[in-house]
Amino acid sequence: MPFEFTDAGRILAGIALLSIVTIEFGGWFLTRIVRGSVPMTPFQQTFARAGHAHAGVLVTLGLVGILYADLAGLAGVVGWLGRAGILAAAILMPGGFFASSAGKERTAPNAAIALVWIGAACLATGVVGLGVGVLTS
Repeated sequence: MPFEFTDAGRILAGIALLSIVTIEFGGWFLTRIVRGSVPMTPFQQTFARAGHAHAGVLVTLGLVGILYADLAGLAGVVGWLGRAGILAAAILMPGGFFASSAGKERTAPNAAIALVWIGAACLATGVVGLGVGVLTS
């Protein structure tokens, strides 16, 4: 039987693929930071790298999760956790790194660091749901 995306998988995959352009822009921005064109503290540089890396890895993992969820025929809550949980982490975790380090001369994260931990919970929930769903399909 040939593979077919679910509507949810197709829409989420399309959005995730389009989001890669924003990650590319982030990579260009990082080259400006490394060259010293954008003044940042060492803390801010570290968090910019972490945010960029997490965005790229988690969008890629989210795309793989969509394929596994659709291939396993996961539906309902488990299907949505597998498809959307990882992608939610791909928004929340980088957003937490960027937002918590924003501001002139910042040397420690602000309260937005909570987004990193919320994203980590989404990631854990998504991969556990996906893993259990694939194992039991």
